Amino acid sequence: MITLSKIKAIVLEGKKRILKVEQFGAKTAVEVAPFGEDSSPLKNMTAIYSKTAESGEPIILGYINKNQVSKSGEKRLYSLNSDGSISFYIHLKNDGTLEMGGDSDNLIKYTPLDTALKNQDNLINIELGKIAIAITTLGGMYTPDTINTDISQSKLDNIKTS
Repeated sequence: MITLSKIKAIVLEGKKRILKVEQFGAKTAVEVAPFGEDSSPLKNMTAIYSKTAESGEPIILGYINKNQVSKSGEKRLYSLNSDGSISFYIHLKNDGTLEMGGDSDNLIKYTPLDTALKNQDNLINIELGKIAIAITTLGGMYTPDTINTDISQSKLDNIKTS
């Protein structure tokens, strides 16, 4: 039989998450989840509790989601603060975009930006050379420093895009 229950405590025993729930009295159950996912619910979330064919081995199948905003074909991962508000999210949208924590700014591609900045540095250095020649021709002296923009510290090697 599948019933609803309230999460009261979460305990990691080894590599297994054991949930203490309130369902017609206090009980414990092992949490099950899709492969590759690891998340932990907040206290007092409503869980789906089910007995199994093995006596004494009930499981939590999932949780009632109160934060649904995804449209048809979308997927969203999120974390919650202790008060239940959204802490951070990654939203794969059905229009082919990805939102990471918000939608008010853009991520950039490092390689094209680095190339564009190096090209701009080169053009500025050429112009500074022309200015130095003009000043020297007029009897003055100007030796420009070479401009070199380095954005290598902004590169994230562990996040890739096409």
